[in-house]
Amino acid sequence: MTAPTAKTKISCALYQMNAGQSPSENAALIVKAAKEAAAQGVQYLFTPENSNFMRDGLEYGLEQAESDEKYPFLTVMRETARENEINLLIGSVKYRKGDKLRNRSLLIDKSGKTVAYYDKIHLFDVNLSETEYYKESDVIEPGEHDMTAYTDDFILGFSVCYDLRFPYLFSKLALRGAQVITVPAAFTVPTGRSHWHVLLRARAIETGCFIIAPGQVGEHHGGRKTYGHSLVVNPNGEIIAEAKRDAPELIPFTLDLSEVSEARRKIPCLEHYRFDL
Repeated sequence: MTAPTAKTKISCALYQMNAGQSPSENAALIVKAAKEAAAQGVQYLFTPENSNFMRDGLEYGLEQAESDEKYPFLTVMRETARENEINLLIGSVKYRKGDKLRNRSLLIDKSGKTVAYYDKIHLFDVNLSETEYYKESDVIEPGEHDMTAYTDDFILGFSVCYDLRFPYLFSKLALRGAQVITVPAAFTVPTGRSHWHVLLRARAIETGCFIIAPGQVGEHHGGRKTYGHSLVVNPNGEIIAEAKRDAPELIPFTLDLSEVSEARRKIPCLEHYRFDL
């Protein structure tokens, strides 16, 4: 990718979705959203975590996932990006890695090329209550590297869902030049109600970045429920776009990159880090 241009205002959209168990059916939903977005002049479309399928369990995951670029779901996504001349940030797909899976976020440019990917580093191993608990490490192998990537318009930092709770990752991405950081998610309802908006706004303020957070919403296989409330936060911590309902929705918004430099000029936190401590 070439370095970002001087253009500051970029038309984008989030796609809040209710992914089912079928990768092909979920792909069809994203294709429809991408066509609608492209018709509105959108240049970048962002989808949630687990865009290919929402179902727990290692056996099913290994059954549905692939380990190379011939992955049928990704083939459709690349074709969709190319046919609609739209950049796609696929929030994440389950990707086979040996006898486990990776939770992989991918950037596909408008020519249909996968230009960058990130494997989720922090795994969601928690007990929320006596009846609701998660142990991603039973199924997912963590990634080893953070990731920033140059698009034609801005520098993008990657994260996935639970990564949101680790400020050092976001600071590192910003210090490496990120102007926009994505947080595709499948947030649980209880933690979403308490933490989602607060954490996203905090990460934006700390880094002087736009935070883009497309989420899964509603009920999925096995009765799992996700919080939705997909939103975009500007570098001042202000919510500039948010889902209006607890259902699938295409949410258009505009990035004005001049807001990044202005926020960092006013409050230059990134210049005041004490690495000597």
